[in-house]
Amino acid sequence: MAKALATLRQHWKKSTFGACLLGWGGHWLYGKYCDDLVRRAACQEAQAFGNQLIRATVPLKKATVFLNPAACKGKAGNLFEKNAAPILHLSGMDVTVVRTDYEGQAKRLMELLESTDLIIIAGGDGTVQELHANVNLLSLCVQAAFSKIPIGFIPLGKTCNLSHTLYPESTSQVQHITNAALAILKGETVPLDVLQIKGEKEQPVFAVSGLRWGAYRDAGVKVSNYWYLGPLKTQAAHLFSTFKEWPQKHQAALMYLGPTERPPEEKEETRRPSFFVRLYRRIKSCCFPPKEACEEVAPEDWEELKLSTLELSIATQNRQLDLARTEDFMDICIEADNISKGQFVQRGSQKISDPHMCPEGSQHIQASRCILQLPEGTEGSFGIDNEEYEAMPVEVKLLPRKLQFICDPRMREQMLQAAEQ
Repeated sequence: MAKALATLRQHWKKSTFGACLLGWGGHWLYGKYCDDLVRRAACQEAQAFGNQLIRATVPLKKATVFLNPAACKGKAGNLFEKNAAPILHLSGMDVTVVRTDYEGQAKRLMELLESTDLIIIAGGDGTVQELHANVNLLSLCVQAAFSKIPIGFIPLGKTCNLSHTLYPESTSQVQHITNAALAILKGETVPLDVLQIKGEKEQPVFAVSGLRWGAYRDAGVKVSNYWYLGPLKTQAAHLFSTFKEWPQKHQAALMYLGPTERPPEEKEETRRPSFFVRLYRRIKSCCFPPKEACEEVAPEDWEELKLSTLELSIATQNRQLDLARTEDFMDICIEADNISKGQFVQRGSQKISDPHMCPEGSQHIQASRCILQLPEGTEGSFGIDNEEYEAMPVEVKLLPRKLQFICDPRMREQMLQAAEQ
């Protein structure tokens, strides 16, 4: 024993390094063990769904998974296969997995969407917005034929802002993924708004989070370039961006319409009406056709605003979903352009965790539709659901409660309780 202590004392550097390595290895193995326990419990719960009896005449529920293997630095495919795929297969659903890493998918997507009962998106925010070049998933989902299909989201990417609305916080990535997969089996849905963003010549782009244009977004996309600075990389990216030009003013003209009143939800008939009800409706529609509305359409009351801002963001209400609100609108945040460099660096770190936060002192507008006009020769890029697009004049229109996203029952219960209060 004394000899061993003497050896450790003589080689204290190697002993310290070995102890640290041993401690890290033990912590890593314990984390793997905890992840295996989480997967096992989730699979047992999913098997209970798969063991439920169904009638012989009832077809299996078909689910189409759109998997982006490039998400999470190429690790998304492995994360899905280890954590989400077993749960989906044990549930008894007919699962079809479509990888989004090849060209020529548009025709294939249309065929799948026409025959599926459930859409599952596995990836990050970019996968929700766009599957691949020239293949916009939301543009397909918002079509009338597909907008009623429930959409599940399995967060595999580095940025998953949508998951904060749909699922509770988790202690690990494995638990977050398995919770999302189990929520898909339970089938609870919430309606989410969609933004339609249309340029002068381009096809419209759709977003569930929002649009950002300005200094914070430009600095945020460069954070990964300073990886060698470790925890200081976010502050460094924002600090170095102030060396080029300050203040970074963005000039534009904004026209917008105010919020619109939310109509009552239409209740769909769960069962087909009887023969006599259908006959009565047919005779009524033939003998008493509906009269065309003769009411004059009120002119739209557009507001116009000239703005100079550090950053402009147009966001949906999906991050803080309120099921009881009586008006439909999107939030437009126009941030002041007269802040100091220190404030810019401090707020930049907050923007990484909450990209659409509207800091104190900013101008806040609620609108159902807006037109953003940029000066000729404007350079830069928009960030639309964390995807980069060339900055150009655009029209942004709110499509309220357009899609039905599956959420965790606990999150839905919290929303309903907040709506009752």
